[in-house]
Formats: sequence, structure tokens, C-alpha cells
Amino acid sequence: MFKPLIISILILSQVTIAVASSPKNDDDSLAYIRNYNTSITTNLDSLINLWYIKNSIKTDYNSIEYESLSVIPEFSDSVYIERLQNIPSIIDLSYNKIVRNYIHVYTKQRRENVGAMIGVSDYYFPKIEEIFESYGIPTELKYLAIIESALNPRAVSRVGATGMWQFMYGTARMYDLTVNSYVDDRRDPIKSAHAAALFIKDLYSMFNDWTLVIAAYNCGPGNVNKAIRRSGGKRDFWQIYYRLPRETRGYVPAYIAATYTFNYYKEHGISPIYPEIPIATDTIMISDNLHLQQISEVLNIPLNALRDLNPQYKQDIIPGKGTSLSLTIPFDYTGKFIDLKDSILAYKDSIFFNADNTIKNPQHSYYIPQAPTNRDKLIYTVKSGDNLGFISEWYNVRLSDLRYWNNISGNMIRVGQKLNIYVPQGTASKYADINTLSFDAKQRRIGKNTTAASSEVKPTQVGGEYIYYKVRSGDTLWEIAKQYPGITETDIMKLNNMTSGKSLKAGQLIKIKPKG
Repeated sequence: MFKPLIISILILSQVTIAVASSPKNDDDSLAYIRNYNTSITTNLDSLINLWYIKNSIKTDYNSIEYESLSVIPEFSDSVYIERLQNIPSIIDLSYNKIVRNYIHVYTKQRRENVGAMIGVSDYYFPKIEEIFESYGIPTELKYLAIIESALNPRAVSRVGATGMWQFMYGTARMYDLTVNSYVDDRRDPIKSAHAAALFIKDLYSMFNDWTLVIAAYNCGPGNVNKAIRRSGGKRDFWQIYYRLPRETRGYVPAYIAATYTFNYYKEHGISPIYPEIPIATDTIMISDNLHLQQISEVLNIPLNALRDLNPQYKQDIIPGKGTSLSLTIPFDYTGKFIDLKDSILAYKDSIFFNADNTIKNPQHSYYIPQAPTNRDKLIYTVKSGDNLGFISEWYNVRLSDLRYWNNISGNMIRVGQKLNIYVPQGTASKYADINTLSFDAKQRRIGKNTTAASSEVKPTQVGGEYIYYKVRSGDTLWEIAKQYPGITETDIMKLNNMTSGKSLKAGQLIKIKPKG
């Protein structure tokens, strides 16, 4: 019988960790911890809707003894230094007070999350290690997936980076990951790990230093090269620290702390929470169009379990006709699938496919968002110039909540679209008129100078050859590119020496070369 993956609802979430500009300032590290706690809460929203997380909620976690120790262990700097030196790693695991503060986040503030992460890593890490080994890159770089996505294959960042390794669309295409209406290989744990390995290998060929590779994975090789130039050619991470983007300054220390924690969690009294998931799975190649529900009902496998094992299929459809795509199922069902393959393909096929086996109109995304309790519902109609970032600010709600309530996986919305908004109970009247206000009025309500903002984001022609576009809050490369005919995300990334859109920030000027 298939067993659901049961892990703590408090699973460590995806977050780009950041510290302040000076590694000498402990107050800056404490500021990071506050930002981290906010980010972890936001990113949990995307995790609690996974089937295995919902099943874990049904488990009585009061019966699980997370803390058997009356005092949480904490060690001296000399102990941390010695332990880091004893970890077999070709990657420099330097220690300083910034790293120490990150270790305390993992081993003290979020120790129950780490227990869940250690448990779920038993399922993913062996697969990642095998792939990284085949490309000749250090297997300990698997810990990047902890920092990037908390090993959540469906993780989506605020700028649209997707999957366990957080690829933007352009970078995904560069590494042969398919992204279309039916398939998103960024969410495929195996294919995305291969792409991550290739990307890491390319970064190493540029820098010949694994710590700089880690930094470049976060902010892109362009930013690392810029930091090297501005530092007079220095190529040590800690020597170029001040010249790197703010989030990257925390990214490497967070990686070192995660490596330490996963190697010494026992010494900190952290108990892993192991998932009950079929470690033994099989991959079957499908050369016909097939719906996951057909497999589910014929083989009696929970539909949501199949979705979790095959997160790359966005519409529950495997569009295998004319090609060959993989299906992952529990190993115990392999023989039954092979025996009943024809019956599975024929089962309710007219519901999902046309008579010639072509796909009918795509179904809506599979989960139905649940209305939160103790909140009042409002409806907002999207207007020209709106984006999700603006709307979340106007209603003072989290961007991730806005996406979840409206079944939106990225940032794309359309004029006229109706959005569900849930505000704290008893406050609906405070926000009731927002839907009728002008853009300027809505911005003024939250203290934004709309006149200045409008002039700032207006594209500027430079020398008749390039346009400089000032990034607004909530912008993505895809949204920017579609404003200019013939321009793609890849064009913008190449022109601006970017490897992904993850470093895109409000106020940033990016160069665009119009076509034709």
C-alpha cells in the first residue's frame, strides 16, 4: 500500500538568506534572523497545500517529542571551528560570527524545521548525489537545494524562479529544461538536478573556486565578476564580501551553516522526522497522452500522491504523444501498470482527450484554494498597470497568500481578472473602496509618491540604441520582455550579464535593445 509522505508542517521553507553589509556587525546578523522568520512564514504557504503536508496535519504531533533536552546545546567557537574542519569537503567552510549566527538559526530557532528537512533529505539527497557525482562536482553542493527551496519541487519565488533549484525561465531553457503549458521540468527533481549540475559546472569553469560558484549561483556570474573587479582583482569570497549584493553576503554563510548542521545535528539534540514515502519508485516512459487521474483510478493510487511524485505535469496531463515522457510511480505498482496499460489508456479517455487522442482544453490547476478562517472576503478587479506586488500592498496581505487564494503560480494577471482578497475579520470596510480608486489614489493611500514613481519607471532612450527600464516592485523578466516586441527574457539576460531573474530588484536599471 502506498504510504503518504508525512513530514512536519513546520518544514523549513525556501528563502534567499541575507545579512547586512558588514560581517563585523552582529546587529546586522540579528536583522537577518528577523527577515528569515518573516520569509519562512511566507514560503510555508506554498508547502502546506501539498498533499503529503495536508496528510501530516492529520497526524497528532503532540505525540512527537521534539525536545527531549531541557537545555538546547550551544558550543564555543573552537568547537564549531574544529567540527567544520573535520567535515570532508573540498569547499572552504570558513567560520566567523556571521556563520555562527546562521548555525544558531538552524540549531536553535528552527531546530524542529531542521528535523523535518533531515528526514525529507533522505528521499532526495541520494538522487542528487548520484547526479552530481556523474558530472564530477562536489556532492556536498546538494545543500544548495536547502537554501534555494527547502527541497520543495513546487517552490516558486516572488520573481518566478521555480523548482527545487529555483531556475528562471531563460536559464531553464539554456539548460534544456522544457517549460510549456503542460510540462515544467524545473519542477522535475531529476531533470532539474541535472540542469543544476551543468550550471554549477559552467560556473566553476568561470571562477575555479567553489565558494565563488556558490555566490554566483545566487546572484549570477556578472555580479561576482563585478565584485572581483571593484575589489582590485581579489578572488576570495570574504575579501569581496562588501562588493556583493546584500542577499549573496548571507547566502554563502548560510550554506556553511547548513552543511555544519546536517553533519552535526545529533550533537545538538535534533531528532529527524522521517517521511513515510515509497523510497523505491520506478520510472516508466509514456508515449501516449495520459492523465494522472486515469492511473489513479485504475491502480488505486491517490491522485495527489501521483502529483507529488510527478510535480512537473502542471495540468495532470502527460503529453507523451509523439514523444516519450517519464512517469514516476511506487515500485510496487510497476507490474500492475504494465499489465493494465491498455486499460489505463482507455479508461475515461473521452473525458480528457478528443477522439484522435489530442488533448482537450487544459484543466484548471488541480488544487482548490481553501478560504482562510476569521477573514472577510473582498473581490478586486485587475486594472491596467496593476501587478500582484501593488495589490498585495494595497490590501496589506502577503504576496504568497494572494497567489494561493487565486491559484496563481507565478506573477501573471490580466486586466479584468477577478481576485479573491481575504482581510482580517471586521476590517473589510477599510478596504472596500480600493476596487473603485484610481492607481494614483491607491498608491497615495499607502504613502507612495505616484508622480515621482511614474516618471521613474518610464523607459528612457539612450543614444538611439538602447532603452533603460527601471524595475518596479513585482516585475519579472517575462513581464518586462513582453512590453517590447521581439524581445525575450534571454535577450535581456544576455544584454545585462544576468544568469537569472532572481537578482531583479525594484529600482534597478536594465538595458533593453529594441528589435526592428
